Amino acid sequence: MPENIKAHSIVVEKIAYIIARGNIDAGFNISIEKVIAGSLMHDIGKSLCLNAKADHAAKGKEICIQNKLFEIADIVGEHIKLKNYQPEGAVVDSEIVYYADKRVNHDKVVSLDERLEYLLMRYANNKEFIGRLIKENFQECREVEKKLFARLNFRPEDLAEMIR
Repeated sequence: MPENIKAHSIVVEKIAYIIARGNIDAGFNISIEKVIAGSLMHDIGKSLCLNAKADHAAKGKEICIQNKLFEIADIVGEHIKLKNYQPEGAVVDSEIVYYADKRVNHDKVVSLDERLEYLLMRYANNKEFIGRLIKENFQECREVEKKLFARLNFRPEDLAEMIR
């Protein structure tokens, strides 16, 4: 795994840990171990997909399954797009990692707007269909953000300062 992807994953883990810890304290049944492992491994398939038009989340899930890391395979597989998001359901591990990844650009904590702007520039590149999919995914991410922070005693804007 390239150093830049490692650095990104470490910051994603820090953000995910803070959110998971807060939601555990608020009474949700979150596995801190799965959140940590899923965060650190979420981009495990990325370097294999850099020059291919492959889904690195699906590749990462496959790598987890091949290595018998069944407990985090779905978390890794859903870090780009949640499969069965339940807005009214309990907070779950995969939502935390999904959201944390959206808050980290390279190795810096950014707002959802900043991350969206970067992803549109990097991946949509004047491709209207791809841009629309990214925007729709970020609309769901904003809903996830509300859910994740509903019972927390800190705000999304506080995360960058909290990991220092």
